[in-house]
Amino acid sequence: MAKNKVILYAVVLTISFLAPFVFPTFGTQLATLWLMIIVAMTWDMTGGQMGYNSLGNIFFYGTGMYVAAVISIGMVYNVGDYTNAAGGGIFEFTDQQYFTGLVLGIIGAGLFCSITALIIGYITFGLRGPYFAIGTLGVAIAGGELVSNWDWVGGGQGIALPVYPGDLDEGKVFFYFLFAVTGIVLFIFLKWFYRTRFGAAINAIRDDEEKADAMGIHTLRYKLITWAIAAFFVGVAGGISGFQLIHFEPLETAYQTINLGIFMVVCVLLGGKGTLWGPIVGAILFHLFKEVTWNYFLGWQWVALGALIIVTVVYFQDGVLGWLMHKRPEWFGIRVENKSSGDAR
Repeated sequence: MAKNKVILYAVVLTISFLAPFVFPTFGTQLATLWLMIIVAMTWDMTGGQMGYNSLGNIFFYGTGMYVAAVISIGMVYNVGDYTNAAGGGIFEFTDQQYFTGLVLGIIGAGLFCSITALIIGYITFGLRGPYFAIGTLGVAIAGGELVSNWDWVGGGQGIALPVYPGDLDEGKVFFYFLFAVTGIVLFIFLKWFYRTRFGAAINAIRDDEEKADAMGIHTLRYKLITWAIAAFFVGVAGGISGFQLIHFEPLETAYQTINLGIFMVVCVLLGGKGTLWGPIVGAILFHLFKEVTWNYFLGWQWVALGALIIVTVVYFQDGVLGWLMHKRPEWFGIRVENKSSGDAR
């Protein structure tokens, strides 16, 4: 099994590295696939591993976009002057200013979102079940409305970041690898994280929070830290997206609750909650499904998405990965007792 895992990881890394060069015309779609993988894995940290289904993780994505933009612009110009459409000024960035702002903006976005998650978590983690989901959704909607009415950051017209200082195709590859490296780092971290005592603690919260409390587990602390870690990576992904998109606005792009906010949940449900690979598999399958329906069934794409959700909930309640583990346990190294002979196979 260890050898098979090494081969699997080597194949995945090779494909990830070669993909933008083998399929150069699909550079943006491949980068979006990595974005879907990142947000799906982070959603599963709280929804699958900890049992707190959030509908507000998109808040950290949108906030990450704006924080990265403010840091990048604020290092060179006054943000209010930059976003003032009536100003008519010309704002230029050198290559050094662009990349320095990008790095510091992305890191700052992740850190700011982590701190924000800790603050919001003290309130929202007092809720359970559907009340927690609705409460976090309210946070995301409120965040979008607040930013859309905040003229200093562009208000409803959004905000524009400097353009990548290089060839367009080179820029696509650059942002693809930013997403890919973030996704790989997140995967490696989660692979270790879920095997620690901390990972066991958040699983205990998912299984029975009252018993976890009785065992002496400081449940609120574990919930806050887990959500803060997830928010960090979502914020980083949002910061990268802001630079990739160049221009974005609050409701349709940054705090898109009915698009990416729902998509990340569907990815996890499709692949399998509470597993390491489930969100990845689900994100890949969902992204392929979305690209096909959005390109060939335009006008019916939301109907197709609704049908996918229904089929997943009815026939694949444990996700595709859970269904495969039940049907083909030997593929996952699970030994099954033969009831007739009592032998393991």
